[in-house]
Amino acid sequence: MTSADFVDMENSSCGGGPFGRVVRWLKPVPERSWGKVLEAAREAKKLGEDDLRRIVHSFKVGLALTLVSLFYYYRPLYDGFGDDAMWAVLTVVVVFEFSVGATLGKGINRMLATLLAGALAVGVHHISTLWGGEVGEPILIAFFVFVVAASVTFMRFFPALKARYDYGLLIFTLTFCLVSVSGYRETQVLDVAHKRLSTIAIGSCTSIMVCICICPVWIGVDLHNLVAGNMENLGVFMEGFGFEYFDIKGNGLSLSNQQYKSVLSSKSLEETMVNLARWEPGHGGFKFGHPWEKYLNVGSQTRQCAYKIEALNTYLNTGIQVPAEIRSEIQEPCINICTESGKALKELAAALKKMTRSSSADSHIACSKAAVESLKLLSLKRGIWKDADLLETIPSAAVASLLIEVVACVEKIAEAVHELASVAHFKTEQPQLLQEPALSEEYHVAITIDRNSTEGLPKNGSSDCITTNV
Repeated sequence: MTSADFVDMENSSCGGGPFGRVVRWLKPVPERSWGKVLEAAREAKKLGEDDLRRIVHSFKVGLALTLVSLFYYYRPLYDGFGDDAMWAVLTVVVVFEFSVGATLGKGINRMLATLLAGALAVGVHHISTLWGGEVGEPILIAFFVFVVAASVTFMRFFPALKARYDYGLLIFTLTFCLVSVSGYRETQVLDVAHKRLSTIAIGSCTSIMVCICICPVWIGVDLHNLVAGNMENLGVFMEGFGFEYFDIKGNGLSLSNQQYKSVLSSKSLEETMVNLARWEPGHGGFKFGHPWEKYLNVGSQTRQCAYKIEALNTYLNTGIQVPAEIRSEIQEPCINICTESGKALKELAAALKKMTRSSSADSHIACSKAAVESLKLLSLKRGIWKDADLLETIPSAAVASLLIEVVACVEKIAEAVHELASVAHFKTEQPQLLQEPALSEEYHVAITIDRNSTEGLPKNGSSDCITTNV
């Protein structure tokens, strides 16, 4: 009998009743389940391809848990710790994080908190036993638990403590309460505290060693690349904005991928990464005590620039048509500002990635400031604004004002990057020696003209940075 015959028999026997409806509902379930399995497999594949470190991290956690599980499998180790060996397994589960900084921070916090809380709990147990007697001992223990728990919980609200030691304060409260309360029924309180501290130390050290020794993930490197990448994204947008705004085609620049928007919400991520990077030892080009807090200043200035760029982006698709005369007058200085600011941001990002001190961005900032002066002088010319409609001139005036503010922001970013490079002792970029050119080679020479007056200024408002071919 075929499946079609079986379905026909069911429909005829049930007459489309409740049993038939249940059968029809259950029939596509295997197909739907298989579709969800395939979708989950595709998502897992994408997660692994996006960052292979996630797969490595999963294997590292499995290895660490296997190692600490030997305390249960190996009889001599189990006889030494007993059921307290489970604390080593639990410690690996809660301590092992994706990055070295996060694992070190949690591991050290857990070990120190367990040590201090265990010592304090043993002291409280002895004081309660000596002074309280059989009747007053539980009262004294309850009093100390209340005072310590309330005090440590309040300390967690301090921003400085919450940023780096919040997990340690939580474990301190937990360990103190467990040891103090269990000590009322246990006679060997010191032995309980010793076993718990030993197993937690073993679990924490195992996590730290596996995390550092096998394909370590340094959160400091990720922070460094994140800050540099944010500046580069702003530079890419600025280089293309002028051509996009004035509808100039064929420049090879596109604003379709607006990655700068991720900079707007990067504050909390950067602060978290800085707090975790402080736990990491020296690695690569980052020495112990690297000025991670300086990255917050660079990130803050970058976000301020991103806010201006976000405002600029709103004027790309405005329906108001700018008069052709005004558009032609301000086009060249605006494009120069965008191009030079974008190049400056990309140069700063490249220097930060290479951990070098570079002054090449300063020349682009100087050119952008010269273009700003040209734009200001054009704005004072009454001829181009005389017959224009007010509503038509507002968008152009707003864009010009925002571009001037962007140049100021780029200059502050450069100052923050130079300060970071100085404090972190970045290497000075060696200037490249120019070789004698062949006759067929073309050289580009940038000439910056410093004018003390407006005499001789080009009528079209061009920038004072002139590029010529030799």
